[in-house]
Amino acid sequence: MTKSEARKLFKQKRSSLSDIEKTKLDDLLLIQFQTLQLPFIGYLFSYWPIEENNEPNTHLFIEFLKFRNPELRVLYPKSDFKTNTMHAVEVDVDTPFEKQGFNIYEPDSDERISPDLIDLAFVPMFICDKRGIRVGYGKGFYDKYLENCRPECIKIGLSYFEPVDIIDDANDFDVPLNICVTPQNIYVF
Repeated sequence: MTKSEARKLFKQKRSSLSDIEKTKLDDLLLIQFQTLQLPFIGYLFSYWPIEENNEPNTHLFIEFLKFRNPELRVLYPKSDFKTNTMHAVEVDVDTPFEKQGFNIYEPDSDERISPDLIDLAFVPMFICDKRGIRVGYGKGFYDKYLENCRPECIKIGLSYFEPVDIIDDANDFDVPLNICVTPQNIYVF
């Protein structure tokens, strides 16, 4: 399966989920995530889920990690759509978010944080394969950014669907996930 085929198929599958199904799947994802034996996470890089795309609710996972570590520092991306790049900014409960291009909520903050401080990154995706190669939105923002993170940074994908066998057109620029959490399983790559 190519990235384009996977993107089309799993975008359609996700969009066909009802609100009730999505809520149930989010709860099952969180239950699976809570079983992970993660090291200390000081800096978490996450993203605001795009409601129109039925993305998994990352807010649930952030709150769980904040419960485990009240000192957790949470980062969100700010994108430059001209260069297809992004950087991380620190947010807190008072940080306003504004909808930007592609219906992405981004923080109205300039608290830039170096990617080499990030301990864990939630990476948006439609699906991944059994090697951890993910299919995202196809612009390369995350692969470019994750290249600058420490090798120890744990990259986690959250998926409502089990991985496919292989993404045929993976390339050297793809940064693989370390972990994929699905409602039924945890995959470690």
